[in-house]
Amino acid sequence: MDEIDVVDVAEIDTESPVLVEGLPGVGHVGKLVAEHLVDEFDSRLVRRIHSQHFPPQCTVGEDGTTELTSAEIYELEADGVETLVLTGDHQSQTIDGHYKIADRVLGIADEADVGRIYALGGVATGELVEEYGVVGAANSETLVDEMSEHGVGFDEGEPEGGIVGVSGLLLGLGERRGFEAACLMGETSGYLVDPKSAQAVLDVLCDALDFEVDTEQLEDRAEEMEEVVKRLEEMNQEPGGMGSFPADDDLRYIG
Repeated sequence: MDEIDVVDVAEIDTESPVLVEGLPGVGHVGKLVAEHLVDEFDSRLVRRIHSQHFPPQCTVGEDGTTELTSAEIYELEADGVETLVLTGDHQSQTIDGHYKIADRVLGIADEADVGRIYALGGVATGELVEEYGVVGAANSETLVDEMSEHGVGFDEGEPEGGIVGVSGLLLGLGERRGFEAACLMGETSGYLVDPKSAQAVLDVLCDALDFEVDTEQLEDRAEEMEEVVKRLEEMNQEPGGMGSFPADDDLRYIG
């Protein structure tokens, strides 16, 4: 297998689509949004990306069959908005791989005449979040102004550690290749998978692209996660508890 192997599963049949990226990261926020879009709309797989920079493993399906680890690009139409969605179960394990995979994705975007890129993710607050905001970054002042009108917060130097992985590179390398790109990051503790943060990001994305999507599935997952958090907090407060859930000051996550 080549270092990066792109399988053309189907012809991309769109005109100037937007590209939405949601790979695993802080709170799995971006991945949750991307998978929700793929599930809720009539999507079809158009590209599968294999790479030696992904973990050396296969996924096992419900029927027991295996599939080599990959990232996938789906094509869908959301209320008339033609969209390509990049998602998957893993990011690269190497710095070199992040650059090469992001560059290959941008190459696919170029071939598909993508008009704009939205990278999605989470930003760790280090504490439990009650009111979920969305923090942004963009590779043009025009896009910063536009996203601000949709409720995205742009604070100087935030996020403090920058944007790592494919999400950051789609903005940085994208600018060098002439793509207008923004990153939308939902505030999250960073300690658990966070459907509520994903819902906040999805709301902003829907507002920006002017489409609607049923969020019932995300809401159900958010309620389930609230029960998990509540139970962990109770366990942590019990005499002789295992300390299963850290105090707010200890909620730190980098990724």
